[in-house]
Amino acid sequence: MENELTPLSPDDVFTFSCTPAVACFNECCRNLNQFLTPYDILRLKNHLGLSSSVFLERHTVTHIGPETGLPVVVLRQDPASGMTCPFVSDRGCIVYEARPSSCRAYPLARLASRCRETGKVTEHYALMREPHCRGFREEKRQTVRQWIEDQGLSACNEMNDLLMEIIGLKSRLHPQPLDIRERHIFHLACYDLDAFRKQVFEKDLLKEMAPDPELLLAAENDDTVLLRLAMAWLKQTLFGKPEGGEP
Repeated sequence: MENELTPLSPDDVFTFSCTPAVACFNECCRNLNQFLTPYDILRLKNHLGLSSSVFLERHTVTHIGPETGLPVVVLRQDPASGMTCPFVSDRGCIVYEARPSSCRAYPLARLASRCRETGKVTEHYALMREPHCRGFREEKRQTVRQWIEDQGLSACNEMNDLLMEIIGLKSRLHPQPLDIRERHIFHLACYDLDAFRKQVFEKDLLKEMAPDPELLLAAENDDTVLLRLAMAWLKQTLFGKPEGGEP
């Protein structure tokens, strides 16, 4: 049986709940190909108290996305465990507070598009029903808008849309595969944020971009600000598109 997708508007109501009392608890954490966004990695490595380099080495695998031609990071999983998420236990997710965006959104799927002229992001949501999931038999009712708020998705969506913009620029301005140097630049800015910080503050990596001094000062200790700067630097370096210069 295939997954069933039902389009929903922000104020449409759906019935769903996931708790240890649900019969299928943890089943959605198996047989995964868990893609991680830059913001997912930022939150996970901080939650685990690891540098980005150590987190990437221990817990992820990188490959080139066949559609985008960009480096893609996925959670490392052991086939012997049935491709189970490395952060799931019998009691549930051990990194729940920092769980990836797609885990937060489930059972919703989000499709976003960005207007090239205005920069406005348009969102579309769908309810995804998987055959194994019993959460839809629970009585909890909520709107899409309430689910987004309850799951802390707004900040994730905002940061993930920065990656969406990069992907759009790649498709439009750089359709050919990235070379080795460009792949390194992309991986550094998007995924290895602590290594990027060293390059910024020890080797003056952002000198040509000339960011606002107060913004640069904030980025020294705030990973979210730093990631925004990294995305702006990446646009300028790969595509020559500062688009205002500010992240």
